[in-house]
Amino acid sequence: MKFLDEAKAYIKSGDGGNGCMSFRREKFIEFGGPNGGDGGRGGDVVAEAVEGLNTLIDFRYQQHFKAARGTHGKGRNMTGAAGAPLVIKVPVGTQILADDKETLVAELLEPGQRVVLATGGDGGFGNARFKTSTNRAPRRADPGWPGEERWLWLRLKLIADAGLVGLPNAGKSTLLSVVSRARPKVADYPFTTLHPVLGVVHAHGSEFVLADIPGLIEGAHEGAGLGDRFLGHVERCAVLVHLVDGTQEDVAGAYRTIRAELDAYGHGLAEKPEIVALNKIDALAPEEIDSRAAALATAAGVDQVLRLSGATGDGVDALLAVLQQHVVAAQAARAEAEAAKIVGGEP
Repeated sequence: MKFLDEAKAYIKSGDGGNGCMSFRREKFIEFGGPNGGDGGRGGDVVAEAVEGLNTLIDFRYQQHFKAARGTHGKGRNMTGAAGAPLVIKVPVGTQILADDKETLVAELLEPGQRVVLATGGDGGFGNARFKTSTNRAPRRADPGWPGEERWLWLRLKLIADAGLVGLPNAGKSTLLSVVSRARPKVADYPFTTLHPVLGVVHAHGSEFVLADIPGLIEGAHEGAGLGDRFLGHVERCAVLVHLVDGTQEDVAGAYRTIRAELDAYGHGLAEKPEIVALNKIDALAPEEIDSRAAALATAAGVDQVLRLSGATGDGVDALLAVLQQHVVAAQAARAEAEAAKIVGGEP
């Protein structure tokens, strides 16, 4: 299935049904009167977050969504049926933006979460509504109200507990394939990964979701390479794993390049907890590992960096242990925040 994380859609809720103008005409009934029913209400357009979806590819083939209109009123005071709501299913983590691509309309972060994007129009009144003591035969019936219509942008930001960042060919996809059952494409050339990939990691009695995004290069925030458009998929991560290819000469420069792109992107990525790891140590001599790890630690401003090899598995368990600590702490903080909201009376 092709990955698509941004799409534009036109939505329109259903129009309300027209009111009916009708009079009683039963045989042998001396006094008739108005009995026109009201029109039915138009259907709403509703977005629902569902599990099992991780792309917006469906919106490439259908961009227009229109809910059913309400049925017109009928005689004998029969109200028209309401139009059925139209439910648009989107992946968990989808942001819904207005046509300007800046105004946030809704954000669906939990499976089953729903939001009404366009409300259906009200049905028109039938002439029975206008009967009075001085107007016993009203000849007025209102049309239904039109539904709402608008263009919206859908933007998917995958929900993961941890994210992998680094230059192209830093070994992110290899690491993800080792620690999870995800099978991203792995090759020895840059930009093998063309779209984000998620994997579920089972480690130390718990599980969490790890995201691999395409590699960044210098100038990504200006559109170089694949740009920084995929960084949105690690915005919700509790921790970032910064992989640096140990086989390159300037590991410190590689680290600074990615940090500069994270700073330029913004959205809080530069402030997230970061685990710095020197990868591909299986291809280095022991003295090279020590010297490059020291240079990387100095550039990152940390006491030491993790040393690992995604190909052989060396050091991977230590990385997972540190990741698990960060994820568990983040999950506990979220649980406390939710409990505080409930105690405070917030929805």
